[in-house]
Amino acid sequence: MPPEAAPAPVRVLTVASGKGGVGKTNVSVNLATALAALGERVMLLDADFGLANVDVLLGLTPKQTLADVVAGRATLAEVILLGPRGLQIVPSSSGKRHMAEMTPQQHAGIVQAVSTYEGPLDTLIVDTAAGINDAVLTFCQAAQEVLVVVCDEPASITDAYALVKVLCRERGVQRVHVIANLVRSPVEGRALYDKLARVVEKFLPEASLAYLGAFPQDVALRRAVQKQKPVVAAVPSAQASAAFRELATRIHRWSRATTPRGHIEFFVERMLEAGGARA
Repeated sequence: MPPEAAPAPVRVLTVASGKGGVGKTNVSVNLATALAALGERVMLLDADFGLANVDVLLGLTPKQTLADVVAGRATLAEVILLGPRGLQIVPSSSGKRHMAEMTPQQHAGIVQAVSTYEGPLDTLIVDTAAGINDAVLTFCQAAQEVLVVVCDEPASITDAYALVKVLCRERGVQRVHVIANLVRSPVEGRALYDKLARVVEKFLPEASLAYLGAFPQDVALRRAVQKQKPVVAAVPSAQASAAFRELATRIHRWSRATTPRGHIEFFVERMLEAGGARA
């Protein structure tokens, strides 16, 4: 019998924000759904351990969550829920203090637990909590690409800079992609990015920012949230839906890492196996 093909490496994206209320989880949900619509096999990990709400945005009712995986009561495969377009959801718990107060070792254990998933998978999207804490930093460090969501408010820009600074100087994450959310026009989105980029260039020259694009303020997005559906599925013709599809198409073309960087990462074994198969 011919040897089994090595599993393909997984593209891992972590979505973060310095400030809460900027629409980060909506970005994660819609981006994941749009990637799944392109035929990708996508997993969305809810890593907001104190106030998880990916399941709420999708109208799902989990029987078990990541808290059960951490406690050893369930495997990762047992807690996965199916969302639109075959999207795989790993739900977390909300309002459980012990989850919000996990140790760095437990955060690393979650990275390892997710990495044991053996099913076919193209992209993992990690939706973190807002702000700067060990869980956010660990999941950003363990990803191949970090997407920071920012909106046009002074606090959002200030907190986004603080997050980029800590990631760069304490975790060695120097490349960060920026998404301008809830803007009134593409011009406003670019201007928002430029504000952040100027501060980073002046005070944090070792960091590298890249502008991924902007998502508009759109009444269709609010209506989709009320219906507990991603806007890309509920109102495909909406301006916001078009923006999510455009970004998903760009990310779909990104290559996947096959060389570990020497620190904690998701799916390291798949990287090594894929790299070995190419050797």
